[in-house]
Amino acid sequence: MTNSSGGVPCTPDREVPGLIVKFGDYPLHHGGVGAIRSLGRIGVPMYAITEDRHTPAAVSRYLTGAFPWRTTGAEDPGYLIDGLLRIGRRIGRPTVLIPTDEEAAVLIAEHQRELSETDFGGFLFPRVDAALPRRLASKEGLHELCVEHGLSSPASACPQSQDDIEKFAATAAFPVVAKNREAFQRREQPAVAGTTRIDSAHGLRELARDWGERPGVILQEYLPREQAEDWVVHAYFDENSAPLALFTGVKVRSWPPHAGMTARAYVVDNPELADLAARFIKEIGFTGIIDLDLRFDRRDGQYKLLDFNPRMGAQFRLFESETGIDVVRAMHLHLTGREVPEGDQRAGHRYVVENIDLPALIAYRRSGYLTPHAPARASGTEFAWLAADDMKPFFTMLARFIRPGAIHLYQLWRTSRRGSTGK
Repeated sequence: MTNSSGGVPCTPDREVPGLIVKFGDYPLHHGGVGAIRSLGRIGVPMYAITEDRHTPAAVSRYLTGAFPWRTTGAEDPGYLIDGLLRIGRRIGRPTVLIPTDEEAAVLIAEHQRELSETDFGGFLFPRVDAALPRRLASKEGLHELCVEHGLSSPASACPQSQDDIEKFAATAAFPVVAKNREAFQRREQPAVAGTTRIDSAHGLRELARDWGERPGVILQEYLPREQAEDWVVHAYFDENSAPLALFTGVKVRSWPPHAGMTARAYVVDNPELADLAARFIKEIGFTGIIDLDLRFDRRDGQYKLLDFNPRMGAQFRLFESETGIDVVRAMHLHLTGREVPEGDQRAGHRYVVENIDLPALIAYRRSGYLTPHAPARASGTEFAWLAADDMKPFFTMLARFIRPGAIHLYQLWRTSRRGSTGK
C-alpha cells in the first residue's frame, strides 16, 4: 500500500491555505479527503466545508479546520456566496478554492469578482470563461461543444416535448441511454436515476410518462460494454489552456456497474488520448482542473466523451507524477506563483475505493466483463480511505457506512437493474 506524499521538489507556499468547497449532502466523499491529505502532507493548511464535525474529512489529521454547513446546491447563489465570504473572513487570508462538485465549480466561475475582491485578500482560483463550466457540466452543452469542435461523443437527442419523444421512439435504434440533461437535476427533481438503459420504444414511452411536457433528459446511443473500454483523463491547465499536469488511466470497475463512481482504476499511458484531451481543452479555452470520462468504442476506434467534470474528480489521487505532482498540488503551486515540476505519471499504479469495490467486483464477475488494458499486476496501490498516516477518516467512513451504506448500495443495485427498461 502506498499513501505517501511523493517528492515535490518545488516548495509550496505554506502561507496560502486550501478550502474544500462542496455543496450537497454526501458526507462520505473520498475525493475531499484525498485533497486534504494531498496538500496537508506537504504543509499546506487545509480547511473544508463539511456536513457536520464527524465526517471523514472533518476528522483528518491534515485538516486545520472544518466549517459545518449543510447545503443542497440549489440555494440562491447570493446565499452561497455570502457563506463562502464568511468562511474566508474566518480564515483571514487569501485561500485556494478546491471545488468537489459541479455546483461549487459553476458558482465560483460565475461569481469570480465577488470572490476575488474581498477584505481578507480574496480567494484564489483559475480564471475561466464564466459561462463555460456550466455548459461543460450540462450533457446537452457538452454534446454541442463536441459537435462544434469535432470531438466524438455518443449520438444524442434532446427532446423538448412529448411529441419529440414519440418521434424519437419511432425511429431510434434501441437500446438507448437516458441521462439527466443538466448536472444540477440530481439535487432537485431528476428525470431518471442516473444513467438508465432503455431497451425498446415501449419502454421509452412508459418511462417518459413521468417526464412532463418538457423532458429534462438527453437520449444517447448505447455503447455496449462488450465492445468498449472506459478511460479517464485528469489534468490541470493554466491560463493559456496549456497542461501543467495531465494523466490518463483506465477504469476497471464502477458502482453502480458500468455507469457510476469509479471503484477501481489503473494508471495507463495513452498518448493518443492525452493529445485528444489537450487539443479539446485548448480549443474551448478552459482553465483549471478537469476530470473526463471517455468510452473507447472498439467498433469504430473512437474515444467518445461521456462526461466533463470542470473540477477535481473523486479519484484524482490515482494520478501522481514521479515528481510528486497531482492535479490539486499543480493548481495550488500555479495559483501561488510556484513552478509546477514536470514528471511522468506512475504507470501501473492502482486506485481502490474500499467501500464500493467489493460489490462492484461481485457484479462484474457475474457479467464476465474484462478490461484488456488493465495491468496484470499493480506497481502500487492508493486506497481512497485507508492511510497509515491518517486512519481516522477510514474508521469514520466505516462507522457511517456499514448499515446505511449497505442499504444504499442495495438500492443503487436495484435501481441499476430496473434501469434496463424494455418490457
